[in-house]
Amino acid sequence: MTEFDTGLPSVKQVQAYIKDKQEIELKLVTDDLIVGKIMWQDHQCICVVDHYDQPSLVWRQAVVFLKPKA
Repeated sequence: MTEFDTGLPSVKQVQAYIKDKQEIELKLVTDDLIVGKIMWQDHQCICVVDHYDQPSLVWRQAVVFLKPKA
């Protein structure tokens, strides 16, 4: 198991999205797009809740990009 490094800029950015309850777009390697708010993250996964309050658990290795929704 790899230690979760909270000092990394990417981890800090995701934590800021969580703290600010920022809506994000998360593009997957399957070309799917998930839109919602990040509830939590760990070293393997990100949990995103959509506007229907449905959580999606996404493995980090499946993410192409993550950005704030415009």
